[in-house]
Amino acid sequence: MKTMKTMFMLYIAGTISGTAALFGAEDFHKWAPTPPMGWNSFDCFGLSITEAQVKEQAEAQVKLLKPFGYTVLTVDHQWYSPAQKGFQSDPRAVFTMDKYGRFLPAPNRFPSSADGKGFKPLADYLHSKGLKFGIHLMRGIPRQAVRENCEIKGTSYHAADIANTRSTCPWNQDMYGVDMNKPGAQEYYDSLFEQFAEWGLDFIKIDDLSKPYSTREIEAIRKAIDKCGRPIIFSLSPGDTPVEQGAHVKTVGNMWRISDDFWDRWEPLKGMFGRLHRWEPYRTQGSWPDADMLPFGTLEFTRKTRFTQEEQQLCMTLWCIGRSPLILGGDMTKLDDWTLNLLTNKEVLAVNQNSENNRQLFQDGEFYAWVADVPGSQDKYVALFNTQTKGHANYDLKKAAAVSEGVGRGGVASASLKADIKGAKTLALCVNEDGLGKDYAHAAWLNPTLSGPAGTKKLTELRWKSAESGWGNVQINKTSDGAAINGIGTHAVSMITYDLPEGYDTFTVDCAMADGMANRNRLKFVVLTEKAMNAPSSDSSEISVKLSDLGFNGKVTVRNLWTGKDVGTFSGTFGAQVKCHCGEIFRISPAR
Repeated sequence: MKTMKTMFMLYIAGTISGTAALFGAEDFHKWAPTPPMGWNSFDCFGLSITEAQVKEQAEAQVKLLKPFGYTVLTVDHQWYSPAQKGFQSDPRAVFTMDKYGRFLPAPNRFPSSADGKGFKPLADYLHSKGLKFGIHLMRGIPRQAVRENCEIKGTSYHAADIANTRSTCPWNQDMYGVDMNKPGAQEYYDSLFEQFAEWGLDFIKIDDLSKPYSTREIEAIRKAIDKCGRPIIFSLSPGDTPVEQGAHVKTVGNMWRISDDFWDRWEPLKGMFGRLHRWEPYRTQGSWPDADMLPFGTLEFTRKTRFTQEEQQLCMTLWCIGRSPLILGGDMTKLDDWTLNLLTNKEVLAVNQNSENNRQLFQDGEFYAWVADVPGSQDKYVALFNTQTKGHANYDLKKAAAVSEGVGRGGVASASLKADIKGAKTLALCVNEDGLGKDYAHAAWLNPTLSGPAGTKKLTELRWKSAESGWGNVQINKTSDGAAINGIGTHAVSMITYDLPEGYDTFTVDCAMADGMANRNRLKFVVLTEKAMNAPSSDSSEISVKLSDLGFNGKVTVRNLWTGKDVGTFSGTFGAQVKCHCGEIFRISPAR
């Protein structure tokens, strides 16, 4: 006989189920059972994409990528601006908006949106092609709506009643935050998603939401999506989303960024190993840590990716074994055969879309191994990575000539370093993020000076041998955002290398965080010479795993998924040669 408590719990469960059915709500995790795959316009078109360009991309996507699972097409930032060009927003821009303070597509860029149709005609077009339609939006309510004091649909409240004018985005001036304590606040977000559902939206990427983590507005968006009656995949941006919010974010979002904007630079790519590893406990079906777009092919209108083919293969391998969403950033109408093959390898894509218990097996210096279970079998996927740098040395930070304290958030305001460089032939300036993740904070090397028997020389007078910035380019005598300094500006994570002239035995420099933003991580400034260098002996190295660590006790057979070839039979250990800056992935099975 059922107890009263059991009967009561069954009653409550039935009531909740009935209520969910009544309002059309369901578990949103079902909407993204595997990591979403698709394309986003930003890396190629910035703020300027047009309807004609969207349709050109869609035609290419349907032909080249849709058969392999890339079904989402997302129009990124400022589709509501008639005049935006390139990648920099204009704070003086006037946006297209309805009387309820909701953005509308700019009709000069999206002609089918005229007469209040919004994105519905474009969504209908994409749906007819078998694609899903996504858009980008900033957190909050438009400042323009607050200036005009637009009414909030279905209420007696207005934009000025719910705007939190103290809550602003540090890098974009479109919006104010929404004060969720104010009446009309939830109704505003509800009105947005009512509109998006009418348009036929399938995916939304909301920016300025994860860093800092805006809990109340995130929950308001979740409620609004669930209420709108359409399954809209919810992507939180940008990162890095705080790991301590992992338990919460997986209950509200389908995917969330774990880094700031990721571009085609080696140091940020290398940093993704630690990022994806930290998020392992919070990856679950329907909720995916997002390592950001794949910057492959043609980017920023015309330029080719800076990644080598090896680095692109490493990136794709890591995104797949780490089960990150696969969102291409390059121009799909200009995909070359090599890039297309990289994106459409069915055996590698299967790792991303259908694997379990994905985790880092080990890090051994510059070598990494990741492993995942193959569902329904005893097989394992194993990915091996070689992050040694061909052509110039890797660095042992323990042998650094000088290391700063943590500069910035929770640390010192600035630091002065003095390094002994007597006899050194190479000088390298490295900016890391003090063990807290790689956050692309602006760093400044101020008054960098060489001194010794040859006199004194400003380092800025020398031409560097190589310069890697986490985002954008290393700058001389200005910060990453253009402020004048006497020194070198860069984004973390960064590495700048010089060949040293003779006659100098001391290097001095002042170190500071250039942007000073409160939400940025601490920076660690490191001065290195060749004493800290560990050059690889060859272009590739063997990386081995113990088969017992994978749960195998007998012989196994191994298949290389990138080449589609069987490697052979092994026992005890399995090892493979992996090129510098590259990754290989294998399927290991018990031998029959």
